Amino acid sequence: MPRLSPSSTRMIALLFTAATALAPVAQAQTVAAASATQGEKLSPSDQQFLQDAGQAGATEIAASKLALTHASDRQVRDFAQRMIVDHTKLARNLDVLAKRHGITAPPAADTSVIGSLQNLQGAEFDKAYIEKVAVDGHQKAVALFRKESESGNDTALKAAATKALPVISHHYEMAQQLAKAKAAS
Repeated sequence: MPRLSPSSTRMIALLFTAATALAPVAQAQTVAAASATQGEKLSPSDQQFLQDAGQAGATEIAASKLALTHASDRQVRDFAQRMIVDHTKLARNLDVLAKRHGITAPPAADTSVIGSLQNLQGAEFDKAYIEKVAVDGHQKAVALFRKESESGNDTALKAAATKALPVISHHYEMAQQLAKAKAAS
């Protein structure tokens, strides 16, 4: 093993001492930065938005998955497939924001809506799904996301709601068109 010069030994000792002394500072800064993003408390209205938006999305996804096997109409199944894709993407975005604030529990679907659809098949399912999930669910979601985009307190949540609002509004328009088409047939 090569022998170190006295000046090299002193330099290594000095670097080791500096690194040891600064390690707690760096760790404290890392913890402070993490708690600044994860530990910030959301306002009650922002917390409620996350809860309501999460539940609406989970309900939309669960009901739409049911539609893939219970619906008799191809347009209803196509609509449901689109809702699964779009609402899964939205749910991921909201989950990231929720986790930043220490909210880790996944939102649960509205069991009353899912329960009311589970035992239906064919045209009966189509009608209930269009009414309860497609039209009513999106009407409520538009109001929920509009309110957050206009008066939310958390900048990131407000921006996410603003970004999602046109998509959800388009879903609502699609749902209304689907309802009209099925009422006419």
